[in-house]
Amino acid sequence: MSTSEESREPAAGAHREASVSRPGPSAPPHSCAVDGPAADLRGMTPMSPVGRLAATVDRLSREVRAAQAEAEGRALIELAKGILVARLGCGPAQAARQLAELAEQSQVTPLEFAVDVINQAARDRVSEVTDAFLAATAAVRNADTADGPDGPDGGEAGAGSAAVRLRAAESGALAAGDTQSVADALLEQALRPLGAVAVAIWAAGYDGSLTLAGSAGFSTAEASRWRYVPPDVTTVARCGLTERAGQWITSLAETGLPSVGRHQYPDGGRVAVPAGTGGRIHGVLEIAWPAPLAPQPPQVVRQVEALAELCAHTLESYVPSQAAGQEPRVVPDAVELMDLADGLYDPALVLVPHLDADGHLADFRIQHVNKSFLDPAGRPRAVVGGALLLEAYPMAAGESELFQNVERVYATGEPFRARRLNLTALVDQVPLSAVADISVSRHGNAVLLIWRIEDETARLASLLQHAQRLGRIGGFEENLLTGEITWNGQLFDLYGRPQSSTPVPLERLAAHAHPDDAVAIGRFLRTLLHHRRSASAAFRLQRPDGVTRHVRVVAEPVLDTDDRLLVVRGAYQDISAQHWTEVALAATRDQLAHTEQQAIERARLTLQLQHAIMPPAQTPLKVPDLQVAVRYRPAETEQLVGGDWYDAVMLPNGLVLLCVGDVAGHGIEAATSMVVLRNALRGLAVTGAGPGQLLSWLNIVVHHLTGGVTATAVCGLYDPARRTLRWARAGHLPPVLVRDAQAGPLPLVKGMLLGAVAEASYEEAEVQLAAEDTLLMYTDGLIERRDRSVEESLAQLLSTARPAPSTLDQHLDRLLTYSRSDTDDDTCLVGIRVG
Repeated sequence: MSTSEESREPAAGAHREASVSRPGPSAPPHSCAVDGPAADLRGMTPMSPVGRLAATVDRLSREVRAAQAEAEGRALIELAKGILVARLGCGPAQAARQLAELAEQSQVTPLEFAVDVINQAARDRVSEVTDAFLAATAAVRNADTADGPDGPDGGEAGAGSAAVRLRAAESGALAAGDTQSVADALLEQALRPLGAVAVAIWAAGYDGSLTLAGSAGFSTAEASRWRYVPPDVTTVARCGLTERAGQWITSLAETGLPSVGRHQYPDGGRVAVPAGTGGRIHGVLEIAWPAPLAPQPPQVVRQVEALAELCAHTLESYVPSQAAGQEPRVVPDAVELMDLADGLYDPALVLVPHLDADGHLADFRIQHVNKSFLDPAGRPRAVVGGALLLEAYPMAAGESELFQNVERVYATGEPFRARRLNLTALVDQVPLSAVADISVSRHGNAVLLIWRIEDETARLASLLQHAQRLGRIGGFEENLLTGEITWNGQLFDLYGRPQSSTPVPLERLAAHAHPDDAVAIGRFLRTLLHHRRSASAAFRLQRPDGVTRHVRVVAEPVLDTDDRLLVVRGAYQDISAQHWTEVALAATRDQLAHTEQQAIERARLTLQLQHAIMPPAQTPLKVPDLQVAVRYRPAETEQLVGGDWYDAVMLPNGLVLLCVGDVAGHGIEAATSMVVLRNALRGLAVTGAGPGQLLSWLNIVVHHLTGGVTATAVCGLYDPARRTLRWARAGHLPPVLVRDAQAGPLPLVKGMLLGAVAEASYEEAEVQLAAEDTLLMYTDGLIERRDRSVEESLAQLLSTARPAPSTLDQHLDRLLTYSRSDTDDDTCLVGIRVG
């Protein structure tokens, strides 16, 4: 704003301060005229002819905008004077003095005070927005005293500027001659202070299309390209039309929606709010920001909605301009719609909006009922015609949402179609329902509601046809007296014959069947025709095209009053698919039985191999001052033969080898791998190496010689002379030591599972045993549960192992008896007790 503009009279100056001098952070500092050719003249020198001409154009433009602001401010002041004349009963001059004195006492400009007078007198949407703004900022004024009530964004100043902007925009819109002028007034007076740079006013057509009725801030070429949006094209304005709360988009680029000015402001925020009044939406107000839009406070949202309502009043009388050669769009009124409804063969209602005292849509009046009208409750036309829709059909607001759909069609203009919708009418408080197809469309200011009540007979006939088609069933009826035969279309298709051909009588049925089925067909005909009883038969139908179908025929006789055979009726069903399914099922059943027998034999051989190598109980070792006992419990399911193994043997050097292990997997592969590992460890143990070295060698065997098998193991060497146990583990659970009614696992030593890597080293540990000590080695089948962790299962094992029975065998049997494992896995258990 230049200095010369700020020195004008207070009324106009205050209005310019509220509506022009506070652009948003991204708003251009000058008008849109600078964005045109004048933008290229900035490099001209001020003394050149072109530079002087550009300066003159800029000055005249600013003066024109200042004159417009002054005129709009003067109009508001004159309106406030008129209100004071009516309230105080004084003359215009006294009202002007009173306005000036009150404004001076309130320490506001005459324009702001005039707007306050208008708001108190009008009590419309603009005044509601101002009151809401004041209520929302009251807490801010009380809590934040840094800026004070006269700060740039606080107190009455903020509310006053908002009210002035809205009233100025309203004044400009009412004074505008067309929608384009309304768009200019909204942008300059109300939206630029909010940071907006462009605005578009869209008019909604009755067919769901959108027409650009006016725009500001967009180039002429861009507005020309977007002058018309066909129906069903998703744009920002279309989304705002279908959402009652509108669309508040942070960044247009994030949505990917097309819209006017998309290339000019690709990352800017957008707002699209429906412009409606009296329950009907006339169009959409779309506002563009140059940068991403932050969430707006409720006060700004209310201001934008108030501006959209201003646009709705303008769009009520908007008539789209017709291009050259384009046929005008005919929008029929209610009278023409009545003539159209009378020409329909389906029941139709012509509805017109019914507004309440506040001008809001309350219901629809049934203006006309056509001649084909059929009420679901059976009421005559005279009872329904002229009544309100919710009075005649109160259940329309229920689950069917018929009233809501009619209301939506009237508001948006988009037609509604639905099939098999329940229509419910109340007759003497009794609900009567009917199923109908619904069509709702808006024509001008009226709505056409058409329904087609479903005929139960036609529906059942259609259902029967579909059932016959899906079941591949063809029906027939043969009159034995006249020889007349009736087939339906499905039966002609089943026989592979054209529908113009002659149906085949039952007596010639054997001629169209496979020769091997002649006996079955003869028995069927004797039962049906001679014994006069219902009968059925299955045979192979040989069609003229060479295709053979498996068919089942079912028929029943119909007798007359003299007990004579009159008619035979029945049906053929193509059961080819069922026949071949049964054949395939029988073959599959035989294959499954053979496979199951093979699996049982395989499991039996695997179990025999495992028991031959590891019997459930082993002959006790005879070692001085040492008891050794082993247990093996196979899996409960024979097909789950596992790879658990154990070994307890006296070595040539006098040491006792103790080990348990578990090969991953089940079946013959796991069992054979278990045999390899057990024999390999026995052979390696005679070298006299320690348990860590034995596991390192065993890891090489697993990695290179067993085809990718992995396993866990724990290996120990017990020295009877010293009563010590040297042990190592390969990913296995540690042994458990039971001493003096206390049980606990040995401290863990490092060692990964066997077969994971080519070479691995394993730590060793040594434990000194005392008399009556019991040491237990086991596989995970003893403790593992699906619903508990390993730590919880191990704790359960320790509590079971603490009471040590008198013998080692009883101790191992007790552990197997009270095991809570639920994985159905096999289990190995090795125990020693020092004497």
